[in-house]
Amino acid sequence: MMLGPLIIGIKGTALSDSEKVLLQAPLIGGVILFARNYSDKAQLRALVAEIKALRNPPLWVAVDHEGGRVQRFINGFIRIPDMGQLGLLYEQDSAAALAQTQKWGLTMAQELLAVGVDMSFAPVVDLNKDKAKVIGNRSFHRDPKVVAILAEAWCRGVHHAGMKTCGKHFPGHGEVTVDSHEGLPIDLRDYDHIVVDDLVPFQQLIQAGALDSIMPAHIIFPKVDDKPAGFSKIWLDNILRKECRFKGVVISDDLGMGGAAGMGDYPERFGKALEGGCDLALLCNDHPGIAELVAKTPANPSHDRSLQIAALYGNNVTVGS
Repeated sequence: MMLGPLIIGIKGTALSDSEKVLLQAPLIGGVILFARNYSDKAQLRALVAEIKALRNPPLWVAVDHEGGRVQRFINGFIRIPDMGQLGLLYEQDSAAALAQTQKWGLTMAQELLAVGVDMSFAPVVDLNKDKAKVIGNRSFHRDPKVVAILAEAWCRGVHHAGMKTCGKHFPGHGEVTVDSHEGLPIDLRDYDHIVVDDLVPFQQLIQAGALDSIMPAHIIFPKVDDKPAGFSKIWLDNILRKECRFKGVVISDDLGMGGAAGMGDYPERFGKALEGGCDLALLCNDHPGIAELVAKTPANPSHDRSLQIAALYGNNVTVGS
């Protein structure tokens, strides 16, 4: 059974009977976990095993586990510092910062892989311009070159453990003040300003082969396109894939966020994200919305789509025949 392009959230620390049925829908390809899904490592390992036992190939399992204030699993896991601390260390001792960053990427990946989780949506590649409070110290630094250097070190650690990476939020979330969880940010800069600032770390990481996937932002850049970047062929096809030469997987940010609300109901948001250039789409928290989307959207999983998901499995996955 091939895997579909929709990645969804679940309610609790074990699957309900209705979720077991839902997760077998052809439209679905994976699950994103949150703090609400975690009590301890044994429970998490059992939950992930339960999710993966439902399908062959198994559903892909991911989480936002960046460190700092965005670390979903706390009790029993090593606390990862926010990336801004590593940026501050870089200003004092660049060699120590690179070593520490690579070590933290390795630690994060090893701990997640040990409980069956395939990938963390990290690193954050946005710039910290003291404007976007939703980003802040989730970012390594204000300087795009420093962000690129430290993010590449993080990716080296993650890759060494056997996990794939996800750079976010393309083309950059640092310039806006509106939180895209709540509303739709608008960045009035022209492309020439963006390409020499926010895009620099994405370009360098792509050239280095450090990013296996990229998550675009729910932000409109009206001087480039009138659609949010995550729904924009201009941003995803023309700029990301053609100009930046990105060959990996594009994963939408959560379609339940305020920044996506203007794109219609959930089936419309999902369709427009894929039409815009996303390979996979997230719908994390709205359970009635998930059921509506699955019911209204024709399931047409493709061999290519399944291969894209398979490319993001952690080294903990063995796919049967």
